[in-house]
Amino acid sequence: MSAVWITVAALTVGTFATKAAGTLILGAHEPGERTMAVTSLVAPALLAALVVYETLGDHGEGVVIDARAAGLGAAIVAIIAKAPMIAVVLIAALVTALVRAFS
Repeated sequence: MSAVWITVAALTVGTFATKAAGTLILGAHEPGERTMAVTSLVAPALLAALVVYETLGDHGEGVVIDARAAGLGAAIVAIIAKAPMIAVVLIAALVTALVRAFS
């Protein structure tokens, strides 16, 4: 087995174990309002961190500003302008492609 599949298997087992442990530990106890508020913020924060890392990361070489950053900027502007999500994706792709074509 390759290292990738070992990692996938380990993460799968870890995820199931974490979910099972939470159920066993909490039982029928409902988490508090504050706990649920913090938990609801974890996924968006992780997604934002992943987007920034993938957009500005250069595979261990530091931070790089290139066509991906221009596409992300265009997507942010489109979101602020309340464009539909399909339009946001298309605008970001178009801007990224244009910057790559002319650079």
